Amino acid sequence: MAAVAKIADQMPPDGEAAIDAAHLARMTLGEPALEREVLALFDRQAGILLPRIRGGSAPIAAANAHTLKGSALGVGAFAVARAAEAVERASDAELARAVDALGDALAAASAEIARMLRDSERA
Repeated sequence: MAAVAKIADQMPPDGEAAIDAAHLARMTLGEPALEREVLALFDRQAGILLPRIRGGSAPIAAANAHTLKGSALGVGAFAVARAAEAVERASDAELARAVDALGDALAAASAEIARMLRDSERA
């Protein structure tokens, strides 16, 4: 938990790239194959968790958002991490709006992941 808090404190401000490539490279020790694997796993996990977040009660949404936040921090998807944290902290009245924002952040991250994976295949 302390490691996640330390990374969260170092997150760049809003407006950064959907995936922080430098952070991802540090986390994967600069191994391109590992980067591709981690990105694909994150994208797959996000595709599983978002419907659970959308369809779950507030406690279920918060628990799944927490899981997603940790994974997002690991790959450098800091906007996703912030949006997932907002879902975790949302009141019942704020939850739908927070989940929609998380969906938007995940869509941007997924598009960036697809681009990064395509580019890595060409290299």
